[in-house]
Amino acid sequence: MPSTVNPHRGVADVPKTPVSVAPGLLDEVPRLRTKDLLSIADLSADEILLILDTAEAMKEVGTRSIKKVPALRGRTVLNLFFEASTRTRTSFEVAQKRLSADTVNIAANGSSVAKGETLADTVLNLEAMAPDMIVVRHASAGAGHLVGRLCKARVINAGDGMHEHPTQALLDALTIRERKGKIAGLKVSIIGDLLHSRVLRSNVLLLRLLGADVCVCGPATMMLPGMSRLGVRVTNSIDEAVEGADVIMLLRIQLERMDGYFFPSRREYFRLFGMTPERLSRAETDAIIMHPGPLNRGVEIASEVADGPYSVILDQVANGVAVRMAVLYLLAGGVQ
Repeated sequence: MPSTVNPHRGVADVPKTPVSVAPGLLDEVPRLRTKDLLSIADLSADEILLILDTAEAMKEVGTRSIKKVPALRGRTVLNLFFEASTRTRTSFEVAQKRLSADTVNIAANGSSVAKGETLADTVLNLEAMAPDMIVVRHASAGAGHLVGRLCKARVINAGDGMHEHPTQALLDALTIRERKGKIAGLKVSIIGDLLHSRVLRSNVLLLRLLGADVCVCGPATMMLPGMSRLGVRVTNSIDEAVEGADVIMLLRIQLERMDGYFFPSRREYFRLFGMTPERLSRAETDAIIMHPGPLNRGVEIASEVADGPYSVILDQVANGVAVRMAVLYLLAGGVQ
């Protein structure tokens, strides 16, 4: 695997030391400026590129017959998930095991939270066990920031309510850069449930920071107020959003977060906003289709598109492991 970060994408304010997964070299890992990764807003453009470059190097580990390196040997990582998750939780666990970390998984329905314990008390009790890192997913926005304030352990936000999901945006960026060779100047159209999506918020911050032209589209009832202030184009017309797009990112309809009626029916939503082959034909001929999952076939996307040659949905899943390896690795080499 490459032993250095691409020097043309280096980090101006981060020491440019070799990225290695050899034991005993964590003190030489380039450092992120913050103890935790809670928001894309915590990262500079250079730090984002450092994470992407490191993730590219980490992908090689997954091609080995023995998919494990000793980079985090002796480090303890707690996965604290208060919401249901398949891809994110499994991806973090695989990433931790490939780095040889000691991993402990904690779900809300099997913890003292089910008995009425507060998040703060749960976290303080876990902190007393001296973990090195905590990965947290919670239904409340800001939960990761609370955990970060309470703990000496490094904290990674794996999704907090409708706020942010930073590692999802990072793996999306890696997938786009792999397929397109760049991010700056691309037209990226994000379509779907904008109001309830933490993936939207993280991706808009990252893509705009790296110079993409972002367009967001969804029903008026599911439009996030103030989106235009973030430097994105806003439309309720899917045809307008798809026209000339290089990247089409579809968002899941999050029924579990809805407390009202935002559209008449799933069938009606698909008729007006679903991604079909006909709509896809308006995009660039080499456009790619993305979805953070889990996808609802026949609601956000037709099966012909989800399984078609333009889809990079499974590439996103594969890149999630590499990106989370990179984040864990770089945070472990951060400030003491």
